[in-house]
Amino acid sequence: MKKIYAIAALGLLLYSCSSNQNTGENTDTADAVTATASSFDEPHRPQFHFTPPSGWMNDPNGMVYYKGEYHLFYQHNPDSTVWGPMHWGHAVSNDMVHWKHLPIALYPDSLGMIFSGSAVVDISNTSGLGTKVNPAMVAIFTYHNAEQERVGKNDFQTQGIAFSLDNGRSWTKYKNNPVLKNPGIRDFRDPKVSWYEAGQKWIMTLAVKDHISFYSSKNLLDWKLESDFGADVGAHGGVWECPDLFKLKVNGTNEEKWVLLVNINPGAPNGGSGTQYFIGSFDGNRFVMDPRFEAGLNAKPAIATAVNGQEGIWLDYGRDEYAGVTWANVPDSDGRRLFMGWMSNWNYANVVPTEKWRSAMTVARTLELENTPAGLRVVSQPVQELQNIYGDSYTFKEQAVSDTLTLSGNVPFTSSTFDLQLDLERLSPDGQFAVELSNNQNQKVLIGYDAARGQYYIDRRKASSNSFSDNFAGIHYAPRLATDDSFPVRLLVDVASVEFFADGGKTVMTDIFFPDEVFTKIRLIADKGQLRLTSGIIHDLKSIYASAEQK
Repeated sequence: MKKIYAIAALGLLLYSCSSNQNTGENTDTADAVTATASSFDEPHRPQFHFTPPSGWMNDPNGMVYYKGEYHLFYQHNPDSTVWGPMHWGHAVSNDMVHWKHLPIALYPDSLGMIFSGSAVVDISNTSGLGTKVNPAMVAIFTYHNAEQERVGKNDFQTQGIAFSLDNGRSWTKYKNNPVLKNPGIRDFRDPKVSWYEAGQKWIMTLAVKDHISFYSSKNLLDWKLESDFGADVGAHGGVWECPDLFKLKVNGTNEEKWVLLVNINPGAPNGGSGTQYFIGSFDGNRFVMDPRFEAGLNAKPAIATAVNGQEGIWLDYGRDEYAGVTWANVPDSDGRRLFMGWMSNWNYANVVPTEKWRSAMTVARTLELENTPAGLRVVSQPVQELQNIYGDSYTFKEQAVSDTLTLSGNVPFTSSTFDLQLDLERLSPDGQFAVELSNNQNQKVLIGYDAARGQYYIDRRKASSNSFSDNFAGIHYAPRLATDDSFPVRLLVDVASVEFFADGGKTVMTDIFFPDEVFTKIRLIADKGQLRLTSGIIHDLKSIYASAEQK
């Protein structure tokens, strides 16, 4: 039967601004209300993606793992479904799939709103804010002083910190904030802090207008500028935001490289906001691009670097992944670099047709580094923990497809939330294909490969009326890095989104949509020649709210 779940008691999760808003200290350690599936039917509410219980949400912030919990903080306006005074919302999970909503962690204060940032666990107590027995969890964030901005000052963004000694349940802002003042630059924000072991110091990766500035500190309190990067490379169609810096080993080798994520708005290849990245080396002072990566970045024309004329190499080419960063403090025994992004776009984020909340996060993803025909690239895959909500499954038999194959017609269950994995082989050089998601109202989304362009695409022009924004409908393209005739593709489909992983995650696209009825029909369409489905499987994805009730 068709699955449409909902969330109970959302009103109980609307937070009021108490005296904590003035002090910046959250002393409410009570457990949050658990969302359930049994209350009411809410249109467009994702069933396995993280969403706020109510109110507005954008960038993921402060992602850190500690004592068995993945912490997710996020930009949050608890009093409206549009962007407004920014707080840090808070949730925790033991699997990055099921989430427990906690009280708001950080409120605005006299220094400003609480913009994006990061969190670390100060294991060695370098800051003196905790002890070696009970180290502090330290949040590093941007203060945005709207009043100073209003009167025309340029230094209205500064960096502050707060700390928690009870695993993030309560927070105290540092008495001498800000810890990094603004030298007079309007865009000076989104600190991502990590420990640089070789130099025994903390590194802050900060977005500064059209480039990245690296700062260092021995104690998280006193910071000095090390170097700048990026003013003359990559995409510059908008302001640089929400950076991240981390090491990855190149798969199949012992070589390690540094990856620098840089979010930008506007300027993404399909319009609006997106996440580009750079690969190189970092010595604790300067980031230098790897020549192999730089050659691909600068090649003109290059299908692997340009989509719709927009240069840059992108982590996700869809319209709806932005501000993505990775978790800190993931144990070495795990070894993964874990990522999550905001699943929307600033072109229309404030007007999408949801009522009680706005925006979702992508699924958590594992990032790896691979050599590809186009050079070194970051590849993405959904975390294996997603299997925690697998329901019924169906395996497709190997077969040729000359026109269309109704995949949902063979599946003995009906679902609007699923993980579809197909291994396809085109049998003619100009062959192309699409997976069509549709409903009974003739609304549909196409996810496929355009042979003439040599690119993947998502077409959501007929996903709904799209009347809420003139910037929403369209076809969105992404490069294909592989050169053979085999197409392994994976689609994670939720009530209002698709995340598309092609060629083992070398190309990724995320798009949201808002149909009047959920998509439960699935067709595989072969165009310009025959296609072979060599293998395939579909997993029903249970609602995280329903599965939480069953635990």
